[in-house]
Amino acid sequence: MGFLLVFFPEEDQNQTQNKPNNFNLFSIKRTNSFNLIHRAQSTISICLLLVFTTLLLFTLSTLPRNLRQFPSSSSSPSNLSHALQGMGTLYRRGTRAMNDVVVAHAHDSLSLNELKLFLRLFFRSSLASKSDLLLIFPSKTPKLNNLILQEHDSFFKLLTRTSFDVTHFTKMGKKERESGEPIWGQKTRTNYSGPESNRLSYGSVVGFDVDELDSENSLSGFVDHVPMSLRRWACYPMLLGRVRRNFKHVMLVDVKDILLLGDPLGRVATSQSSPSKHGKRNSDKTESTRKNPVHPGIVMGGSRGVRRLSNAMLTDIVRASIQHKKKKNSVTESGIFNQLIGNDYALKNVNLIVSTESLPELSSLGGSGSKSGSHLFTRNYGLIKRGNSNLDVVNSMMMKHICSFPIDAAVYSDCFL
Repeated sequence: MGFLLVFFPEEDQNQTQNKPNNFNLFSIKRTNSFNLIHRAQSTISICLLLVFTTLLLFTLSTLPRNLRQFPSSSSSPSNLSHALQGMGTLYRRGTRAMNDVVVAHAHDSLSLNELKLFLRLFFRSSLASKSDLLLIFPSKTPKLNNLILQEHDSFFKLLTRTSFDVTHFTKMGKKERESGEPIWGQKTRTNYSGPESNRLSYGSVVGFDVDELDSENSLSGFVDHVPMSLRRWACYPMLLGRVRRNFKHVMLVDVKDILLLGDPLGRVATSQSSPSKHGKRNSDKTESTRKNPVHPGIVMGGSRGVRRLSNAMLTDIVRASIQHKKKKNSVTESGIFNQLIGNDYALKNVNLIVSTESLPELSSLGGSGSKSGSHLFTRNYGLIKRGNSNLDVVNSMMMKHICSFPIDAAVYSDCFL
């Protein structure tokens, strides 16, 4: 009896071959689905990004144009640059070229709190909107740089407050609007596109080391120890000579002794607009200054006249030092300055302030405590004298009064101390 054996080898082989094909087909379908989902997510993300960007640009384009616009302020000492021909330190570059300049000198004994009060009051004054501030230090230190930058940043924060009155910093005439860029630092482009009535105006802030302006210490051969009160006169010829074509009016001020609140240089510009009274005014002024002592800590006048006075003062310092060479501590700034004011040629186009009439002391302005601070701001004082007694108390009183205003308390960090 035989056997019947039937084999189907081809069918088994086809089944084994179809299994991997089915698996490959499933893998391909799964990969395609993943790619489609990924592409869909990417497309949705791009669409959302485009929609967000469009909404942002639309919102920015519809904002009102009358908002206050400010340049960015660098609050890092590492970003400081030279101010003029490789000299000086530029703490703030102003919005335009100014006609007036305030040259303030600091004594060796000047404290950080005294400098802080001077800067805080100056930045708020109308004088800061139309003049540059040049500071002359015996030596610049990181603490001084940080303090100046902090006060500068606080001033900008004040400007951004809607409750702060910026009238002094926006009121400009046609000549001011058409003035060029400041001479300090590198030229920059301003992207202000708002109305001219809202354009801000404030001056530059520059600091110089005394060795930059008087590298040889020219008075050291005539005076054993040259104080800052005398050496500053040796710095003016170079400084004022380099900027003689850039400024019409100059103020020389003592940071330690004088506080600037308003615009005392404004009356100098106003008086110079009446040339017919120029000769008589100088004559009367000379007679009054011969009878009353003149404070050497504040000098205002035309640029050429102040340069002439500073050169004459430097010459008289050398002459007085030679005459009193055998005597010690016989040369004083106040003595030489009051002798110099009798020279009519040196006083030409220079406005000297008689201290007994025009320099009220802070301690005598309406009592003690915060009350005198309130009198200080309610009256139109252009400048005041700190006084020689209780300087720490006076500075503390002024700081407390400034911090009593909510807008100032929110800006100045030392108001919380």
